[in-house]
Amino acid sequence: MKYKSLYIIVVVILLCNTIVAQVKDSFSALPANSVHFEHVFEEAIQRSIDKWIKESVPYPALVNKFRDGRDFFAQGEMWGKAVRSGCMFYRYTQDPKLKDILDKTVKDMMSASRSNGSISCSTVENQPDGPGGDLWERKYVLLAMHQYYTNVEEDPAVLNSMIAQLDCIVNQIGLPPKTSILDLGWSPNHIESSTLLEPTMRLYNITKDRKYLDFATYIVNEGGAKGHNIIEGALNNIDPYKIGGVYPKAYEMMSLFEGLVEYYRVTKEEKWKKATLNLFHNIIEKEITLIGNGGGDQPYHPKVLGEAWDNTAVEQTNPDMERMMETCVGVTWLKLCSQLLRLTGAPLTVDMIEKYAYNGLLGAMKPEGDGFSYVNLLNGVKTNKKGWGGIVDGTYMTCCNLNGPMGLTYLPYVAVMKSDSGPVINLYEKGQASVAISEKHTVDFTIETDYPKSGNITIKVSQKGDTSFNLKLRIPKWSTVTSLKVNGKTYPASAGTYAEINRTWSNGDSIELELDMRCRIIDAPKGSNRKGDHFKALERGPIVLTRDENMDENYNHPEHIISQNGYVKVKEVQPIHKHIKLQFKVPVENGYIDMIDYASANSWTGKKVFTWIPYEPK
Repeated sequence: MKYKSLYIIVVVILLCNTIVAQVKDSFSALPANSVHFEHVFEEAIQRSIDKWIKESVPYPALVNKFRDGRDFFAQGEMWGKAVRSGCMFYRYTQDPKLKDILDKTVKDMMSASRSNGSISCSTVENQPDGPGGDLWERKYVLLAMHQYYTNVEEDPAVLNSMIAQLDCIVNQIGLPPKTSILDLGWSPNHIESSTLLEPTMRLYNITKDRKYLDFATYIVNEGGAKGHNIIEGALNNIDPYKIGGVYPKAYEMMSLFEGLVEYYRVTKEEKWKKATLNLFHNIIEKEITLIGNGGGDQPYHPKVLGEAWDNTAVEQTNPDMERMMETCVGVTWLKLCSQLLRLTGAPLTVDMIEKYAYNGLLGAMKPEGDGFSYVNLLNGVKTNKKGWGGIVDGTYMTCCNLNGPMGLTYLPYVAVMKSDSGPVINLYEKGQASVAISEKHTVDFTIETDYPKSGNITIKVSQKGDTSFNLKLRIPKWSTVTSLKVNGKTYPASAGTYAEINRTWSNGDSIELELDMRCRIIDAPKGSNRKGDHFKALERGPIVLTRDENMDENYNHPEHIISQNGYVKVKEVQPIHKHIKLQFKVPVENGYIDMIDYASANSWTGKKVFTWIPYEPK
């Protein structure tokens, strides 16, 4: 009997280890409050916190939608999106006033719980409510509470609420006689409901309750959409705009794959990693535009209003394009890149994050900070506040107003990270970072730079005593000529890789990095519309340049930009308006034209930009 009991204990331990053991990430995020910005990103973050998260979001009115019912489908997503952004901002700032706001609204939301444990805009008798967007809304409540629990306060009441919510979903959704997850949703293929995979895996990682992993397996096996196995499509390397039939909704598709990465970490089934990486690379090749975002309304999926994959990288100069690059798409792309950065340590993921952050994300933000554009254009009126959403307690709220801040929160999260061998510096925003090399030793890095105005970056090392570690520095793919020195000694640095410096470091050591900021000229991709062939664009470092009607009445005139070997000798000049970060004189056949960084162009008054510059073929 004694040996039988011992055998049972061993079996239980082995089973638990089988469930708990996970794939080890290549990089990990630093603890809260470890990174502090001082430049472009910091300005945007503080504007968003002050003018949107603290001042504009009507938290009590959003909670009341869960008591009194929604006004239109999926409206319940709004609270979750606002709160998860607030929690990630708190992770960065540790602002007590922000914490007070979050404490109150999370407590308020828990008080809206229904008799079956759900927090839903639909009454118990109407659950699960497919057309209303019930599962999508509940997903965002779970994600927000998870962010609160992990980044603000580990309150047992919040964890118990999440458990009750997910238990309710597990009891309602699944194989017959339960309701199929593929039969629930407002979209043609119900793609949005399967994005429950992400919060399911996040709660499993906290509780290790097997029923949540089983529910995640059910979601994965169902394939993600009614009539279309999205995961299988990615595994088979199908182009993103051909996955999901008439509704290859970009934002929701990537949300599903964020959950699939979490599922892979636990199950270790390589095909899930392969499917996600296939999608990642195909999005880069077929969808990502100059400014780092994707999705369009020409020519393949016009009915989805610029929110679906549409072969956008190839079609981005199509003059018939009216709506493209939803902010929700860009932010979710940034988050998926962050997942893959942690998982694989691939520098390309950061190249994509940086491209979107400096151009698409900042370019979508309202100058005051109280919201984001719904979509962006490269040529035309850059910003557009209209889209899915409505007025709540006097505030106009859209999914993109609410998702934009989440993109900002991820910038300090990925800027400096850690590998098993030492610190990893991914973004070169001016600021500081503290990295624990061991339990007893911390190294501080001070990044001194005006990047992306120039490519000159100095990183100072501060610590007590000497210590050995391997420092990784991302060398952007566009920086083909890079100089890297430590205390005057040169180290190799190749474009599109991490430069690694493995040495004994001392207090006061100085790293000097000089990136290649020559202005690159880009040819139009030549998509399905021949009217889109004769355009060129300019990139300088991570920044995309544009012509702005606010400062140039000839902003849309054809020009022949003078270039040599793929580069243009632009001249930086003093910006004519205070809000412009970078302004350049660009040589053309008849003299010069003025161009500015895409993010600085203000289209909120209806003025237009031309980022793809037309030219007359000779």
